[in-house]
Amino acid sequence: MNPHDTKATADNEPARPGVLPSRTTLIGAVVLLLVALGIVVYWLVIGQYRESTEDAYVAGNVVSVTAQVGGVVTAIGADDTDFVRAGSSLVQLDDTDAQLALARAEAQLARTVRQVRAQYAMAGQARANLSMREVALTHARADLSHRRELVDAGAIAGEEVRHAVQAVHVASAALDAAREQLAGSRAPIEHTSIATQPDVLAAAAQLRDAYVAAYRTTVPAPVTGTVTRRHVQLGQKITPGVPLMAVVPLDELWVEANFKESQLRHIRIGQPVTLTADVYGRDVVYHGTVAGQDAGTGNAFSLLPAQNASGNWIKVVQRVPVRIELDPQQVADHSLQLGLSMRVSVDTRQREGQRLVVAGGAKHGYRTDVFANQLAAADALVAKVIQANL
Repeated sequence: MNPHDTKATADNEPARPGVLPSRTTLIGAVVLLLVALGIVVYWLVIGQYRESTEDAYVAGNVVSVTAQVGGVVTAIGADDTDFVRAGSSLVQLDDTDAQLALARAEAQLARTVRQVRAQYAMAGQARANLSMREVALTHARADLSHRRELVDAGAIAGEEVRHAVQAVHVASAALDAAREQLAGSRAPIEHTSIATQPDVLAAAAQLRDAYVAAYRTTVPAPVTGTVTRRHVQLGQKITPGVPLMAVVPLDELWVEANFKESQLRHIRIGQPVTLTADVYGRDVVYHGTVAGQDAGTGNAFSLLPAQNASGNWIKVVQRVPVRIELDPQQVADHSLQLGLSMRVSVDTRQREGQRLVVAGGAKHGYRTDVFANQLAAADALVAKVIQANL
């Protein structure tokens, strides 16, 4: 065998396989080291100050629309998905009976005002009668005095004096009767005007009651929002308090984020929150603040809470609803609906606040002025009827 052939064969052998894998391993190790370093840096700078959950949903008020009086439905002013403003008519009931009752109450008030006017006139007549009886008594006494002088002079008989004495007694009794009559006439109207006389006040209260009953045959929207869950139908006879539909004010929404109990240690009221909704994706970011935590876990308020006293107890991590207030302008720009899924991330750097709302803390409240003018309009009608019959 030629030694040159052996050398050529040795030169043509491939390189040993250990060289290339060693370089790949080195590169992979560097990449893993950089990733680990990045994770550590992220945790130290951001991660340890963040508590996140995807178990979060949009919440809001579902305002039930109910009638305050019973009746038959004659009109429905809105349906599901319609936008309505507070005070707009949602349901109209048949108001025939209410209008008849209102007319009767108006007539009764007018009649009562005129009767009280007659009582004032009778009191005036009684005062005039009293004055007349006082004059008659004065005249009888003067006549008696004059006749006594004549008897002393022998000009008249004593019989006439006795008649004069009887006349004084009669006049005095008539005066007492006139005083009692005046007291009886003044009793119903003393220290009052026509508008404040008790009978007039009672009739006015009946008129207000009839007006309010007629007014309530129109069922208004309690708040501005979107109509949902309409149950009422035309021709249906409804009773007071039965839900007819609901109105959801979509400009007053918040998020209920269900955090694990192990995540609540550093969550405080007032901490900033960033949120994203599945309906918009990560392109739309909402900003909010922590408003408070619920009084218990979701399991504590469930219809059938878990019986942990059994022998088969298994620990389950509980979740507590945390209320997140949203920026109203962002909600207006990108509208949300009840129940939509949200991803919530709370920045817990500021940890000096309260975890739960304490006495004197901020609290939420709601009110509607839709029903505020019922009595004002009724009072105006009462004043109009009284003035027309004075």
